[in-house]
Amino acid sequence: MNKIKALLFAALFTPAFITFAQVPPQHYAVDSASVVHAGVPKGEQIQLKFDDSKIYPGTTRNVTIYVPAQYDGKKPACLYVNQDGVQFKAPIVFDNLINSKEMPVTIAVFVSPGQVTAPDKLTSINRNNRSYEYDSIGDTYVKFLLNELLPFVESQKTADGRPILLSENANDRAIGGSSSGAIAAFNAAWERPDKFSRVYSSIGTYVGFRGAERFPTLIRKYEPRALRIFMQDGTNDLNNYVGDWWITAQMMERAFQFAGYEVDHVWGEGGHEGIQATATYPQAMRFLWKDYPKPVKAGISKNAFTNTIVLPGEGWELVGEGYGFAEGTAVNAAGEVFFQDIPNSKTYKIDVNGKLTTLDLNAKKASGTAFGPDGKRYTVATGTNQVLSYDINNREKVVADNIKGNDLTVANNGNIYVTEPNGVDKPSKIYLIKPNGEKSMVDEGIKYANGLALSPDQTELYVTESATHWIYAFLVKPDGTLTAKEHFGWLHVPDNADNAWADGAKCDINNRIYVATRLGLQIFDEIGRVISIMPTPNGSPSNLCFGGPNFDMLYVSIKDKVYRRKVGVKGANSFDKPFKPNTPKI
Repeated sequence: MNKIKALLFAALFTPAFITFAQVPPQHYAVDSASVVHAGVPKGEQIQLKFDDSKIYPGTTRNVTIYVPAQYDGKKPACLYVNQDGVQFKAPIVFDNLINSKEMPVTIAVFVSPGQVTAPDKLTSINRNNRSYEYDSIGDTYVKFLLNELLPFVESQKTADGRPILLSENANDRAIGGSSSGAIAAFNAAWERPDKFSRVYSSIGTYVGFRGAERFPTLIRKYEPRALRIFMQDGTNDLNNYVGDWWITAQMMERAFQFAGYEVDHVWGEGGHEGIQATATYPQAMRFLWKDYPKPVKAGISKNAFTNTIVLPGEGWELVGEGYGFAEGTAVNAAGEVFFQDIPNSKTYKIDVNGKLTTLDLNAKKASGTAFGPDGKRYTVATGTNQVLSYDINNREKVVADNIKGNDLTVANNGNIYVTEPNGVDKPSKIYLIKPNGEKSMVDEGIKYANGLALSPDQTELYVTESATHWIYAFLVKPDGTLTAKEHFGWLHVPDNADNAWADGAKCDINNRIYVATRLGLQIFDEIGRVISIMPTPNGSPSNLCFGGPNFDMLYVSIKDKVYRRKVGVKGANSFDKPFKPNTPKI
Protein backbone atom coordinates (compact mmCIF):
# COMPACT_ATOMS: atom_id res chain seq x y z
CA MET A 1 0.00 0.00 0.00
CA ASN A 2 2.81 2.46 0.82
CA LYS A 3 4.38 1.80 -2.59
CA ILE A 4 1.07 2.51 -4.32
CA LYS A 5 0.73 5.78 -2.42
CA ALA A 6 4.24 6.79 -3.35
CA LEU A 7 3.49 6.18 -7.04
CA LEU A 8 0.24 8.13 -6.79
CA PHE A 9 2.00 11.06 -5.14
CA ALA A 10 4.64 11.10 -7.90
CA ALA A 11 1.97 11.07 -10.59
CA LEU A 12 -0.01 13.88 -9.03
CA PHE A 13 2.77 16.20 -7.99
CA THR A 14 5.46 15.84 -10.62
CA PRO A 15 7.22 19.21 -11.00
CA ALA A 16 6.15 21.30 -13.97
CA PHE A 17 9.46 21.10 -15.80
CA ILE A 18 9.70 17.30 -15.98
CA THR A 19 8.85 15.95 -19.43
CA PHE A 20 8.34 12.36 -20.52
CA ALA A 21 8.82 12.95 -24.26
CA GLN A 22 12.12 12.29 -25.97
CA VAL A 23 13.43 15.64 -27.17
CA PRO A 24 16.55 16.50 -29.13
CA PRO A 25 19.53 18.00 -27.27
CA GLN A 26 19.12 21.73 -26.88
CA HIS A 27 21.93 24.22 -27.14
CA TYR A 28 21.26 27.89 -26.45
CA ALA A 29 23.79 30.66 -26.13
CA VAL A 30 24.38 31.76 -22.58
CA ASP A 31 23.20 35.32 -22.08
CA SER A 32 25.67 37.40 -20.12
CA ALA A 33 22.85 38.56 -17.84
CA SER A 34 22.39 34.97 -16.59
CA VAL A 35 25.95 34.82 -15.25
CA VAL A 36 27.25 36.20 -11.96
CA HIS A 37 29.67 39.07 -12.62
CA ALA A 38 32.21 40.51 -10.22
CA GLY A 39 31.36 44.03 -9.19
CA VAL A 40 27.61 43.72 -9.84
CA PRO A 41 25.68 44.39 -6.61
CA LYS A 42 23.67 41.40 -5.42
CA GLY A 43 20.14 41.75 -4.20
CA GLU A 44 18.89 40.37 -0.92
CA GLN A 45 16.59 37.35 -0.80
CA ILE A 46 14.11 37.06 2.07
CA GLN A 47 12.66 33.58 2.66
CA LEU A 48 9.18 33.44 4.23
CA LYS A 49 6.08 31.30 4.64
CA PHE A 50 2.57 32.62 4.14
CA ASP A 51 -0.25 30.70 5.83
CA ASP A 52 -2.92 33.30 6.51
CA SER A 53 -5.03 33.21 3.35
CA LYS A 54 -8.78 33.69 3.60
CA ILE A 55 -9.18 33.18 -0.16
CA TYR A 56 -7.38 29.81 -0.07
CA PRO A 57 -8.08 28.81 3.54
CA GLY A 58 -5.80 26.32 5.19
CA THR A 59 -2.98 26.72 2.66
CA THR A 60 0.69 27.25 3.35
CA ARG A 61 3.19 28.44 0.76
CA ASN A 62 6.80 29.53 0.44
CA VAL A 63 7.56 33.10 -0.57
CA THR A 64 10.91 34.54 -1.61
CA ILE A 65 11.26 38.31 -1.82
CA TYR A 66 14.11 39.60 -3.94
CA VAL A 67 15.17 43.17 -3.09
CA PRO A 68 17.77 44.72 -5.41
CA ALA A 69 20.81 46.42 -3.91
CA GLN A 70 19.82 49.67 -5.64
CA TYR A 71 16.50 49.87 -3.77
CA ASP A 72 16.72 52.60 -1.10
CA GLY A 73 13.38 52.05 0.64
CA LYS A 74 12.34 55.67 0.15
CA LYS A 75 9.96 55.30 -2.79
CA PRO A 76 7.97 52.38 -4.22
CA ALA A 77 9.86 50.03 -6.52
CA CYS A 78 8.62 48.26 -9.61
CA LEU A 79 7.28 44.76 -9.05
CA TYR A 80 7.70 41.35 -10.66
CA VAL A 81 5.66 38.37 -9.42
CA ASN A 82 6.64 34.84 -10.42
CA GLN A 83 4.60 31.71 -9.79
CA ASP A 84 6.21 28.40 -8.68
CA GLY A 85 8.93 30.15 -6.70
CA VAL A 86 12.37 31.15 -8.01
CA GLN A 87 12.97 30.11 -11.64
CA PHE A 88 15.08 31.04 -14.68
CA LYS A 89 18.06 32.22 -12.56
CA ALA A 90 15.89 35.29 -12.05
CA PRO A 91 17.79 36.88 -9.12
CA ILE A 92 21.05 36.79 -11.12
CA VAL A 93 19.29 38.19 -14.20
CA PHE A 94 17.72 40.99 -12.17
CA ASP A 95 21.04 41.86 -10.53
CA ASN A 96 22.61 42.29 -13.96
CA LEU A 97 19.76 43.99 -15.82
CA ILE A 98 19.07 46.45 -13.01
CA ASN A 99 22.79 47.22 -12.78
CA SER A 100 22.96 47.84 -16.55
CA LYS A 101 19.71 49.86 -16.37
CA GLU A 102 18.03 47.54 -18.87
CA MET A 103 15.21 47.20 -16.38
CA PRO A 104 14.13 49.47 -13.52
CA VAL A 105 14.74 48.89 -9.82
CA THR A 106 12.38 45.98 -9.27
CA ILE A 107 11.38 43.99 -6.22
CA ALA A 108 10.47 40.43 -7.16
CA VAL A 109 8.07 38.16 -5.31
CA PHE A 110 8.53 34.45 -6.03
CA VAL A 111 5.55 32.56 -4.65
CA SER A 112 4.83 28.85 -4.61
CA PRO A 113 1.34 27.37 -4.90
CA GLY A 114 -0.43 26.57 -1.68
CA GLN A 115 -0.67 23.21 0.03
CA VAL A 116 -3.14 22.06 2.65
CA THR A 117 -1.16 19.99 5.09
CA ALA A 118 -2.45 16.50 5.82
CA PRO A 119 -3.32 15.82 9.48
CA ASP A 120 -1.24 12.62 9.51
CA LYS A 121 1.60 12.38 7.01
CA LEU A 122 1.99 8.65 7.67
CA THR A 123 -1.49 7.84 6.40
CA SER A 124 -2.36 10.71 4.01
CA ILE A 125 -0.88 13.23 1.64
CA ASN A 126 -1.06 17.00 1.43
CA ARG A 127 -3.63 18.63 -0.84
CA ASN A 128 -1.74 20.30 -3.67
CA ASN A 129 -3.50 23.53 -4.64
CA ARG A 130 -1.43 24.26 -7.76
CA SER A 131 -3.97 23.43 -10.46
CA TYR A 132 -6.86 24.98 -8.56
CA GLU A 133 -4.98 28.24 -8.04
CA TYR A 134 -3.10 28.43 -11.34
CA ASP A 135 -5.22 26.74 -14.01
CA SER A 136 -8.53 28.34 -12.99
CA ILE A 137 -9.57 31.38 -14.97
CA GLY A 138 -11.42 34.22 -13.29
CA ASP A 139 -10.24 36.72 -10.70
CA THR A 140 -9.77 34.54 -7.60
CA TYR A 141 -6.00 34.16 -7.86
CA VAL A 142 -5.31 37.78 -8.67
CA LYS A 143 -7.46 38.77 -5.68
CA PHE A 144 -5.23 36.54 -3.57
CA LEU A 145 -2.14 38.33 -4.91
CA LEU A 146 -3.51 41.85 -4.54
CA ASN A 147 -5.49 41.54 -1.32
CA GLU A 148 -3.42 39.06 0.66
CA LEU A 149 0.05 38.21 -0.61
CA LEU A 150 1.35 41.62 -1.65
CA PRO A 151 0.15 43.35 1.55
CA PHE A 152 1.97 40.56 3.44
CA VAL A 153 5.11 41.28 1.40
CA GLU A 154 4.84 45.00 2.14
CA SER A 155 4.65 44.26 5.85
CA GLN A 156 8.23 42.94 5.71
CA LYS A 157 11.59 44.72 5.92
CA THR A 158 15.04 44.02 4.60
CA ALA A 159 17.86 42.89 6.87
CA ASP A 160 19.01 46.49 7.26
CA GLY A 161 15.50 47.77 8.01
CA ARG A 162 14.36 49.13 4.64
CA PRO A 163 10.57 48.89 4.23
CA ILE A 164 9.18 46.99 1.23
CA LEU A 165 7.32 49.57 -0.89
CA LEU A 166 5.66 48.37 -4.12
CA SER A 167 4.34 50.61 -6.86
CA GLU A 168 0.57 50.41 -7.46
CA ASN A 169 0.95 51.54 -11.07
CA ALA A 170 0.24 48.77 -13.59
CA ASN A 171 2.99 50.11 -15.83
CA ASP A 172 5.49 49.36 -13.05
CA ARG A 173 4.35 45.77 -12.63
CA ALA A 174 5.17 42.51 -14.40
CA ILE A 175 4.09 38.95 -13.70
CA GLY A 176 5.31 35.63 -15.06
CA GLY A 177 5.51 31.90 -14.75
CA SER A 178 5.87 28.57 -16.51
CA SER A 179 3.31 25.93 -17.44
CA SER A 180 0.29 26.39 -15.16
CA GLY A 181 2.20 29.28 -13.57
CA ALA A 182 2.16 30.99 -16.96
CA ILE A 183 -1.61 30.80 -17.33
CA ALA A 184 -1.91 32.07 -13.75
CA ALA A 185 0.32 35.02 -14.65
CA PHE A 186 -1.51 35.89 -17.85
CA ASN A 187 -4.92 35.44 -16.26
CA ALA A 188 -3.97 37.78 -13.41
CA ALA A 189 -2.99 40.51 -15.87
CA TRP A 190 -6.03 39.81 -18.06
CA GLU A 191 -8.38 40.18 -15.09
CA ARG A 192 -6.58 43.20 -13.65
CA PRO A 193 -4.74 45.13 -16.36
CA ASP A 194 -4.98 48.09 -14.00
CA LYS A 195 -2.48 46.25 -11.76
CA PHE A 196 -0.21 44.31 -14.17
CA SER A 197 0.81 45.39 -17.68
CA ARG A 198 3.76 43.07 -18.51
CA VAL A 199 3.47 39.27 -18.77
CA TYR A 200 6.06 36.53 -19.17
CA SER A 201 4.73 33.13 -20.29
CA SER A 202 6.87 30.00 -20.59
CA ILE A 203 5.35 26.71 -21.88
CA GLY A 204 1.94 28.11 -20.93
CA THR A 205 -0.86 25.71 -20.08
CA TYR A 206 -3.52 27.27 -22.33
CA VAL A 207 -5.37 23.96 -22.52
CA GLY A 208 -8.53 22.38 -21.18
CA PHE A 209 -7.79 21.82 -17.50
CA ARG A 210 -10.06 24.55 -16.08
CA GLY A 211 -11.13 26.75 -18.96
CA ALA A 212 -7.91 28.31 -20.26
CA GLU A 213 -8.59 26.88 -23.72
CA ARG A 214 -11.17 29.68 -24.11
CA PHE A 215 -8.56 32.42 -24.14
CA PRO A 216 -7.62 32.41 -27.86
CA THR A 217 -11.28 33.12 -28.63
CA LEU A 218 -11.88 35.65 -25.85
CA ILE A 219 -8.74 37.63 -26.71
CA ARG A 220 -10.01 38.09 -30.26
CA LYS A 221 -13.42 39.31 -29.09
CA TYR A 222 -12.46 41.57 -26.21
CA GLU A 223 -11.57 45.20 -26.54
CA PRO A 224 -7.73 45.14 -26.21
CA ARG A 225 -6.14 45.68 -22.83
CA ALA A 226 -2.88 47.55 -22.17
CA LEU A 227 -0.63 44.46 -21.94
CA ARG A 228 2.78 43.49 -23.31
CA ILE A 229 3.47 39.74 -23.50
CA PHE A 230 6.56 37.59 -24.07
CA MET A 231 6.06 33.88 -24.84
CA GLN A 232 8.32 30.82 -24.93
CA ASP A 233 7.55 27.26 -25.99
CA GLY A 234 8.97 24.27 -27.91
CA THR A 235 7.77 21.90 -30.60
CA ASN A 236 8.12 18.92 -28.25
CA ASP A 237 5.93 20.36 -25.51
CA LEU A 238 3.13 18.22 -24.10
CA ASN A 239 0.32 16.83 -26.27
CA ASN A 240 -2.21 14.90 -24.20
CA TYR A 241 -5.86 14.52 -23.22
CA VAL A 242 -6.41 18.26 -22.53
CA GLY A 243 -4.64 19.71 -25.55
CA ASP A 244 -1.42 20.47 -27.38
CA TRP A 245 0.74 23.01 -25.51
CA TRP A 246 2.83 23.91 -28.56
CA ILE A 247 -0.19 24.50 -30.79
CA THR A 248 -2.11 26.48 -28.17
CA ALA A 249 0.94 28.70 -27.53
CA GLN A 250 0.87 29.63 -31.21
CA MET A 251 -2.90 30.08 -31.09
CA MET A 252 -2.44 32.48 -28.19
CA GLU A 253 0.22 34.48 -30.01
CA ARG A 254 -1.92 34.63 -33.16
CA ALA A 255 -4.84 35.85 -31.05
CA PHE A 256 -2.62 38.51 -29.43
CA GLN A 257 -1.44 39.69 -32.83
CA PHE A 258 -5.00 39.79 -34.19
CA ALA A 259 -6.22 41.74 -31.17
CA GLY A 260 -3.46 44.35 -31.41
CA TYR A 261 -1.28 43.34 -28.45
CA GLU A 262 2.45 43.92 -28.30
CA VAL A 263 3.80 40.36 -28.19
CA ASP A 264 7.13 38.66 -28.84
CA HIS A 265 8.30 35.06 -28.56
CA VAL A 266 11.13 32.53 -28.72
CA TRP A 267 10.20 29.12 -30.08
CA GLY A 268 12.48 26.10 -29.79
CA GLU A 269 12.46 22.30 -29.95
CA GLY A 270 12.22 21.68 -26.22
CA GLY A 271 9.65 19.81 -24.22
CA HIS A 272 7.81 20.72 -21.05
CA GLU A 273 10.88 21.97 -19.21
CA GLY A 274 12.79 25.16 -18.57
CA ILE A 275 16.02 24.87 -20.57
CA GLN A 276 15.20 27.41 -23.27
CA ALA A 277 13.20 29.57 -20.88
CA THR A 278 16.19 29.91 -18.57
CA ALA A 279 18.54 30.67 -21.48
CA THR A 280 16.27 33.34 -22.96
CA TYR A 281 14.84 34.85 -19.78
CA PRO A 282 17.07 37.98 -20.00
CA GLN A 283 15.79 38.55 -23.53
CA ALA A 284 12.22 38.34 -22.25
CA MET A 285 12.87 40.82 -19.44
CA ARG A 286 14.52 43.28 -21.84
CA PHE A 287 11.46 43.10 -24.07
CA LEU A 288 8.96 43.50 -21.24
CA TRP A 289 10.77 46.51 -19.75
CA LYS A 290 11.92 48.16 -22.98
CA ASP A 291 11.44 51.93 -23.18
CA TYR A 292 10.45 52.07 -19.51
CA PRO A 293 8.92 54.28 -18.09
CA LYS A 294 7.04 54.81 -21.34
CA PRO A 295 3.64 53.24 -20.62
CA VAL A 296 2.38 50.05 -22.20
CA LYS A 297 -0.62 50.98 -24.33
CA ALA A 298 -3.60 49.06 -25.66
CA GLY A 299 -3.29 48.29 -29.35
CA ILE A 300 -5.82 48.34 -32.16
CA SER A 301 -7.66 45.10 -32.80
CA LYS A 302 -8.19 43.63 -36.26
CA ASN A 303 -11.70 42.69 -35.12
CA ALA A 304 -13.72 44.80 -37.54
CA PHE A 305 -16.76 44.68 -35.27
CA THR A 306 -14.84 45.96 -32.25
CA ASN A 307 -13.25 48.70 -34.34
CA THR A 308 -16.67 49.77 -35.61
CA ILE A 309 -17.95 50.14 -32.07
CA VAL A 310 -14.90 51.34 -30.12
CA LEU A 311 -13.49 54.78 -30.92
CA PRO A 312 -9.75 55.42 -30.34
CA GLY A 313 -9.13 57.49 -27.24
CA GLU A 314 -12.69 57.16 -25.97
CA GLY A 315 -13.03 55.38 -22.62
CA TRP A 316 -15.63 55.07 -19.90
CA GLU A 317 -16.52 58.32 -18.14
CA LEU A 318 -18.18 58.35 -14.72
CA VAL A 319 -21.49 60.23 -14.84
CA GLY A 320 -22.83 59.66 -11.33
CA GLU A 321 -22.25 57.51 -8.26
CA GLY A 322 -23.48 56.81 -4.75
CA TYR A 323 -26.76 55.11 -5.67
CA GLY A 324 -28.23 52.14 -3.86
CA PHE A 325 -28.43 50.23 -7.14
CA ALA A 326 -28.68 51.90 -10.56
CA GLU A 327 -31.01 50.20 -13.05
CA GLY A 328 -33.56 50.77 -15.81
CA THR A 329 -31.40 52.86 -18.16
CA ALA A 330 -33.53 54.34 -20.98
CA VAL A 331 -33.47 57.21 -23.49
CA ASN A 332 -36.15 59.53 -24.85
CA ALA A 333 -36.49 61.02 -28.34
CA ALA A 334 -34.34 64.01 -27.36
CA GLY A 335 -31.41 61.77 -26.36
CA GLU A 336 -31.87 62.37 -22.63
CA VAL A 337 -31.10 59.35 -20.45
CA PHE A 338 -33.14 58.27 -17.44
CA PHE A 339 -32.35 55.64 -14.84
CA GLN A 340 -33.67 54.34 -11.54
CA ASP A 341 -32.03 54.12 -8.12
CA ILE A 342 -34.08 51.13 -6.99
CA PRO A 343 -33.45 50.94 -3.21
CA ASN A 344 -33.81 54.70 -2.75
CA SER A 345 -36.89 55.02 -5.01
CA LYS A 346 -35.42 57.84 -7.08
CA THR A 347 -35.38 58.62 -10.79
CA TYR A 348 -32.53 60.55 -12.41
CA LYS A 349 -32.16 62.30 -15.75
CA ILE A 350 -28.95 62.93 -17.71
CA ASP A 351 -29.25 65.64 -20.38
CA VAL A 352 -27.45 65.45 -23.74
CA ASN A 353 -24.46 67.28 -22.27
CA GLY A 354 -24.07 64.76 -19.45
CA LYS A 355 -25.58 66.93 -16.71
CA LEU A 356 -27.27 64.87 -14.02
CA THR A 357 -30.44 65.96 -12.20
CA THR A 358 -32.90 64.24 -9.85
CA LEU A 359 -36.28 63.90 -11.53
CA ASP A 360 -38.33 62.15 -8.85
CA LEU A 361 -37.51 62.57 -5.18
CA ASN A 362 -40.18 60.09 -4.10
CA ALA A 363 -40.70 57.88 -7.14
CA LYS A 364 -42.31 54.47 -6.92
CA LYS A 365 -39.63 51.80 -6.55
CA ALA A 366 -38.98 50.71 -10.13
CA SER A 367 -36.51 48.75 -12.25
CA GLY A 368 -37.17 48.66 -16.00
CA THR A 369 -37.69 51.95 -17.84
CA ALA A 370 -38.57 52.71 -21.47
CA PHE A 371 -40.05 55.50 -23.58
CA GLY A 372 -42.99 55.05 -25.90
CA PRO A 373 -43.92 56.69 -29.22
CA ASP A 374 -46.23 58.98 -27.25
CA GLY A 375 -43.22 60.48 -25.43
CA LYS A 376 -44.28 58.99 -22.12
CA ARG A 377 -41.85 57.30 -19.75
CA TYR A 378 -42.91 53.78 -18.75
CA THR A 379 -41.59 51.95 -15.69
CA VAL A 380 -42.04 48.61 -13.97
CA ALA A 381 -42.95 49.44 -10.37
CA THR A 382 -41.55 46.54 -8.39
CA GLY A 383 -43.08 47.65 -5.10
CA THR A 384 -46.66 47.74 -6.35
CA ASN A 385 -46.51 45.13 -9.17
CA GLN A 386 -47.66 47.70 -11.72
CA VAL A 387 -46.61 49.13 -15.04
CA LEU A 388 -46.77 52.93 -14.82
CA SER A 389 -46.51 55.77 -17.30
CA TYR A 390 -45.38 59.37 -16.75
CA ASP A 391 -46.17 62.23 -19.09
CA ILE A 392 -44.00 65.27 -19.79
CA ASN A 393 -45.24 66.86 -16.57
CA ASN A 394 -44.35 63.73 -14.61
CA ARG A 395 -47.98 62.84 -13.97
CA GLU A 396 -48.36 59.17 -13.12
CA LYS A 397 -50.88 56.73 -14.61
CA VAL A 398 -51.37 53.00 -14.00
CA VAL A 399 -51.08 51.09 -17.29
CA ALA A 400 -51.40 47.55 -15.92
CA ASP A 401 -51.75 45.80 -12.54
CA ASN A 402 -50.64 42.48 -11.10
CA ILE A 403 -47.38 42.09 -13.00
CA LYS A 404 -44.29 41.33 -10.92
CA GLY A 405 -42.23 42.81 -13.70
CA ASN A 406 -38.54 43.49 -14.10
CA ASP A 407 -37.95 45.15 -17.49
CA LEU A 408 -39.98 46.38 -20.44
CA THR A 409 -39.82 47.79 -23.93
CA VAL A 410 -42.41 49.78 -25.90
CA ALA A 411 -42.87 49.28 -29.65
CA ASN A 412 -43.67 52.00 -32.15
CA ASN A 413 -47.26 50.72 -32.36
CA GLY A 414 -47.67 51.19 -28.58
CA ASN A 415 -47.42 47.53 -27.61
CA ILE A 416 -45.56 47.00 -24.34
CA TYR A 417 -43.61 43.82 -23.56
CA VAL A 418 -42.79 43.11 -19.90
CA THR A 419 -40.69 40.35 -18.35
CA GLU A 420 -41.77 38.74 -15.08
CA PRO A 421 -38.79 36.69 -13.77
CA ASN A 422 -40.44 34.82 -10.84
CA GLY A 423 -37.03 33.72 -9.53
CA VAL A 424 -34.48 31.33 -11.02
CA ASP A 425 -36.40 28.15 -10.09
CA LYS A 426 -39.81 29.06 -11.50
CA PRO A 427 -40.84 29.63 -15.11
CA SER A 428 -40.75 33.29 -16.11
CA LYS A 429 -43.49 35.01 -18.03
CA ILE A 430 -43.59 37.62 -20.77
CA TYR A 431 -46.63 39.89 -20.94
CA LEU A 432 -48.02 41.93 -23.80
CA ILE A 433 -49.92 45.11 -22.89
CA LYS A 434 -51.75 46.70 -25.82
CA PRO A 435 -52.45 50.45 -26.11
CA ASN A 436 -56.04 49.86 -24.99
CA GLY A 437 -54.78 48.31 -21.73
CA GLU A 438 -55.51 44.71 -22.72
CA LYS A 439 -53.00 42.41 -20.98
CA SER A 440 -52.06 38.87 -22.00
CA MET A 441 -49.27 36.41 -21.27
CA VAL A 442 -47.40 35.67 -24.52
CA ASP A 443 -44.68 33.32 -23.24
CA GLU A 444 -43.83 31.19 -20.22
CA GLY A 445 -40.85 29.03 -19.33
CA ILE A 446 -37.66 31.10 -19.61
CA LYS A 447 -35.39 30.76 -16.57
CA TYR A 448 -35.37 34.26 -15.10
CA ALA A 449 -36.43 36.34 -18.10
CA ASN A 450 -34.81 39.72 -17.61
CA GLY A 451 -33.90 42.34 -20.22
CA LEU A 452 -35.52 42.60 -23.61
CA ALA A 453 -35.11 44.56 -26.84
CA LEU A 454 -36.86 44.88 -30.18
CA SER A 455 -34.98 44.60 -33.47
CA PRO A 456 -34.85 47.77 -35.63
CA ASP A 457 -37.61 46.38 -37.89
CA GLN A 458 -39.54 45.35 -34.73
CA THR A 459 -40.25 41.86 -36.06
CA GLU A 460 -37.97 40.21 -33.50
CA LEU A 461 -38.03 40.39 -29.71
CA TYR A 462 -34.82 39.42 -27.91
CA VAL A 463 -35.10 38.33 -24.26
CA THR A 464 -32.21 37.60 -21.90
CA GLU A 465 -32.30 34.46 -19.75
CA SER A 466 -30.23 35.43 -16.72
CA ALA A 467 -30.01 31.97 -15.15
CA THR A 468 -28.22 30.49 -18.20
CA HIS A 469 -26.02 31.67 -21.07
CA TRP A 470 -28.83 32.07 -23.60
CA ILE A 471 -30.59 34.94 -25.35
CA TYR A 472 -33.99 34.00 -26.74
CA ALA A 473 -35.42 35.31 -29.98
CA PHE A 474 -39.13 35.51 -30.80
CA LEU A 475 -40.89 36.43 -34.03
CA VAL A 476 -43.41 39.20 -33.34
CA LYS A 477 -46.69 38.44 -35.10
CA PRO A 478 -48.87 41.24 -36.53
CA ASP A 479 -51.20 40.99 -33.52
CA GLY A 480 -48.24 41.45 -31.13
CA THR A 481 -48.10 37.86 -29.91
CA LEU A 482 -44.88 35.86 -30.10
CA THR A 483 -43.84 32.75 -32.01
CA ALA A 484 -40.73 30.97 -33.35
CA LYS A 485 -39.04 30.91 -29.92
CA GLU A 486 -35.45 29.69 -29.94
CA HIS A 487 -32.07 29.85 -28.19
CA PHE A 488 -30.77 32.52 -30.54
CA GLY A 489 -27.70 33.93 -28.80
CA TRP A 490 -24.94 32.10 -26.86
CA LEU A 491 -23.13 34.10 -24.17
CA HIS A 492 -19.69 33.61 -22.65
CA VAL A 493 -19.76 32.73 -18.95
CA PRO A 494 -17.01 33.56 -16.44
CA ASP A 495 -15.26 30.68 -14.73
CA ASN A 496 -16.49 31.65 -11.26
CA ALA A 497 -20.19 31.64 -12.19
CA ASP A 498 -22.79 29.16 -13.42
CA ASN A 499 -24.47 31.66 -15.72
CA ALA A 500 -23.76 34.81 -17.73
CA TRP A 501 -26.42 36.72 -15.75
CA ALA A 502 -27.60 38.56 -18.83
CA ASP A 503 -29.57 41.63 -17.78
CA GLY A 504 -30.53 44.65 -19.88
CA ALA A 505 -30.38 44.54 -23.69
CA LYS A 506 -30.49 47.07 -26.54
CA CYS A 507 -29.99 47.01 -30.32
CA ASP A 508 -28.05 49.35 -32.58
CA ILE A 509 -29.24 50.38 -36.02
CA ASN A 510 -27.39 47.44 -37.61
CA ASN A 511 -29.38 44.99 -35.47
CA ARG A 512 -26.44 44.15 -33.27
CA ILE A 513 -27.61 43.19 -29.78
CA TYR A 514 -25.82 44.64 -26.73
CA VAL A 515 -26.30 42.63 -23.55
CA ALA A 516 -25.24 43.55 -20.01
CA THR A 517 -23.53 40.46 -18.52
CA ARG A 518 -21.05 39.42 -15.85
CA LEU A 519 -18.22 39.92 -18.38
CA GLY A 520 -19.34 43.41 -19.39
CA LEU A 521 -21.24 44.16 -22.59
CA GLN A 522 -21.38 41.15 -24.89
CA ILE A 523 -22.36 42.15 -28.40
CA PHE A 524 -24.10 39.82 -30.83
CA ASP A 525 -24.20 40.13 -34.58
CA GLU A 526 -27.52 39.90 -36.37
CA ILE A 527 -27.39 36.11 -36.55
CA GLY A 528 -26.76 35.52 -32.85
CA ARG A 529 -22.97 35.23 -32.43
CA VAL A 530 -20.93 37.16 -29.84
CA ILE A 531 -18.63 39.26 -32.02
CA SER A 532 -17.19 41.67 -29.49
CA ILE A 533 -16.95 42.13 -25.72
CA MET A 534 -16.60 45.51 -24.02
CA PRO A 535 -15.40 45.23 -20.42
CA THR A 536 -17.05 47.69 -18.09
CA PRO A 537 -15.74 49.29 -14.89
CA ASN A 538 -17.08 48.57 -11.42
CA GLY A 539 -18.29 45.03 -12.05
CA SER A 540 -21.29 43.63 -13.90
CA PRO A 541 -23.59 46.13 -15.66
CA SER A 542 -27.31 45.93 -15.04
CA ASN A 543 -28.61 47.92 -18.00
CA LEU A 544 -27.64 50.13 -20.92
CA CYS A 545 -28.94 52.48 -23.57
CA PHE A 546 -27.71 54.72 -26.38
CA GLY A 547 -28.16 58.40 -25.53
CA GLY A 548 -27.05 61.86 -26.61
CA PRO A 549 -28.30 63.94 -29.53
CA ASN A 550 -27.08 61.36 -32.07
CA PHE A 551 -27.76 58.29 -29.92
CA ASP A 552 -24.08 57.35 -30.12
CA MET A 553 -23.26 57.77 -26.44
CA LEU A 554 -23.42 54.40 -24.68
CA TYR A 555 -24.67 54.59 -21.08
CA VAL A 556 -24.40 51.72 -18.58
CA SER A 557 -25.65 51.36 -15.02
CA ILE A 558 -23.31 49.31 -12.83
CA LYS A 559 -24.11 48.75 -9.16
CA ASP A 560 -23.88 52.19 -7.50
CA LYS A 561 -22.56 54.06 -10.56
CA VAL A 562 -23.48 55.17 -14.06
CA TYR A 563 -20.92 55.52 -16.87
CA ARG A 564 -20.99 56.68 -20.45
CA ARG A 565 -18.78 56.29 -23.50
CA LYS A 566 -18.80 57.68 -27.03
CA VAL A 567 -19.03 54.87 -29.60
CA GLY A 568 -18.95 54.55 -33.38
CA VAL A 569 -22.50 53.21 -33.72
CA LYS A 570 -26.00 54.53 -33.11
CA GLY A 571 -28.72 52.95 -31.05
CA ALA A 572 -32.04 51.78 -32.47
CA ASN A 573 -35.00 53.21 -30.55
CA SER A 574 -38.12 51.10 -30.33
CA PHE A 575 -40.31 54.22 -30.16
CA ASP A 576 -39.15 55.18 -33.67
CA LYS A 577 -40.70 53.95 -36.91
CA PRO A 578 -39.43 50.44 -37.70
CA PHE A 579 -36.83 50.15 -40.45
CA LYS A 580 -35.09 47.28 -42.20
CA PRO A 581 -31.50 46.82 -40.94
CA ASN A 582 -28.57 45.53 -42.98
CA THR A 583 -28.80 42.04 -44.43
CA PRO A 584 -27.28 39.46 -42.06
CA LYS A 585 -23.77 38.26 -42.94
CA ILE A 586 -22.41 34.75 -42.50
